[in-house]
Amino acid sequence: MKARRTLLGIGAIIALPGTALAEEGVAPGVFTANNVWMMLCAGLVFIMHLGFATLESGLTRAKNTTNILFKNTFIISAGILTYALCGFNLMYPGEFNGVFGFAGFGIGAGYDAGANTIAYADGGYTYWTDFLFQAMFAATAATIVSGAVAERIKLGPFMLFATVFVAIVYPVLGSWKWGGGWLDAMGFYDFAGSTLVHAVGGWGALAGAMLLGPRLGKYVGGKMHPIPGSNMPLAAVGVFLLWLGWFGFNGGSVLSADPAATSFTLVTTCIAAASGTIVAMFTSWFAFGKPDLSMALNGVLAGLVGITAGADTVSLIGAVAIGAIAGGLVVGSVLLFDRIKIDDPVGAISVHLTCGIWGTLAVGIFSTNPDHSFGVQLVGVLAYGAVAFPSAMAIFLVLKATTGLRVSEQEELEGLDYGEHGMHAYDFGSTIGGESATHAQMPLGSIANNE
Repeated sequence: MKARRTLLGIGAIIALPGTALAEEGVAPGVFTANNVWMMLCAGLVFIMHLGFATLESGLTRAKNTTNILFKNTFIISAGILTYALCGFNLMYPGEFNGVFGFAGFGIGAGYDAGANTIAYADGGYTYWTDFLFQAMFAATAATIVSGAVAERIKLGPFMLFATVFVAIVYPVLGSWKWGGGWLDAMGFYDFAGSTLVHAVGGWGALAGAMLLGPRLGKYVGGKMHPIPGSNMPLAAVGVFLLWLGWFGFNGGSVLSADPAATSFTLVTTCIAAASGTIVAMFTSWFAFGKPDLSMALNGVLAGLVGITAGADTVSLIGAVAIGAIAGGLVVGSVLLFDRIKIDDPVGAISVHLTCGIWGTLAVGIFSTNPDHSFGVQLVGVLAYGAVAFPSAMAIFLVLKATTGLRVSEQEELEGLDYGEHGMHAYDFGSTIGGESATHAQMPLGSIANNE
């Protein structure tokens, strides 16, 4: 059986009252319930990609909406295919040296007669459910990058980056913990991916934002000029979809439908999200003099990312503290990155990298498991940063030297919807000769102001 995370799911060894245990120790009814729950969780994680798409669309300008939606549609599709081709077997190679291993091309390479029976994962799920659930996670890392490089990256190079990052970088790094690698042997703990998913994606986002530089008009005359998003209701919908999806993200990471473990995990998840929201609300209100909705929304995500590493192993008070600190950190991190002129249109680096690191370290502070050590957690955080950031930077540098990364100044002013796709997300009702006007028919100054 592939080693996957350190929690095997208590429910996998508990029978329903009045049922007889199967030969492997799990009742068929429990096996079915576990597998159905895991498939449902895979669907909830899939919904998160809709949340990312709407959040990014809402926090960027209308002239780039089609581009945002196209990238998010590509990421999940390419992510599933590459994970089936090689990612799954890179992440779970079976017996390997703890650093790199590969079980062969194609998900069928790990398939055997017991893959869809109780014997596969102690009755927690089948081989196919295992792949499906993991594939949903894989694409998330590249989606995080999408928001941070929005509004100025060429479509083709981004698609190449996302493909390589999800196919190779993410699964190899994931194998170090969830595949039974060297960090797992050391005792490093990351329940559902504060570091393995979110910080890895955050390191990629940081590399891309640094190489691309800021959007035109963001930093002028030594000052930061806010570039408002186009649709705050859409951004809010995206955040609530992500919160919903996190029920599957963390709840499914129990790896069974065990009632006690799943319900407790979902409670800590929601409590952390709520405390992160409240702290981000009032921190931004104090900092800016007005309550900032975008900061409040990022506070939700900060709390969720922060709790993800230890949702199953911290107390309720610990969950409140983790979320609250994450909510304050995300506001401070956004301000810090603006101060050093790293432009992140949606705050992805602050949410996923800053709060992912915090959540992972928080396991060493708040975990109720005495085996969890702050020192080991710190080693894991540093190890992932030492590989994820240079790997992403190397991919981006190769693309910059070969295809180029950034669109032209004119294309950025016109909007990537027209320049990259030849279409718009919205019809603003402007007409010429009875037909809707295109950017090609509009003066460049008008296009630049149509945000």
